Amino acid sequence: MSKSIRYIWLFVLFGLLVLIRVFEDELFYDPYILFFKSDYLHMDFPNREIMKLTLFTSLRYFLNTVISLGIIYVFFQDRSIVKFSTVIYGIAYVILILFFLYFVIKPRQEDYYLFFNFRRFLIQPIFLLLLLPAFYYYKLKQ
Repeated sequence: MSKSIRYIWLFVLFGLLVLIRVFEDELFYDPYILFFKSDYLHMDFPNREIMKLTLFTSLRYFLNTVISLGIIYVFFQDRSIVKFSTVIYGIAYVILILFFLYFVIKPRQEDYYLFFNFRRFLIQPIFLLLLLPAFYYYKLKQ
């Protein structure tokens, strides 16, 4: 793949991540968006539909994951890195969704900040920000 094609792909894929973030209110059911934008430490937990919330959070994680794996592939052009990243994303999803469900089902005000951070790993492409430099350093050391 030529350098210009790679840059175009990276631009498109990063653009998709930005679009998911920009249109999150329209695309996903998430009553916590407004909750965490306000003074959530002094508010009651919002009403929510647990199944619908879990499905939309999982959908957002899946979309971010697919796009992130595309970025990792375009950046490194190495299928083994993509396979390893897929395993990391899969394990992380299982662990994070269990914590997410715990905090959604049993909300306690003292756990809001912890819940906010677990939720952030599910709805934002933070793993991409961790994996790109890690794989770049790995490639440098090879």
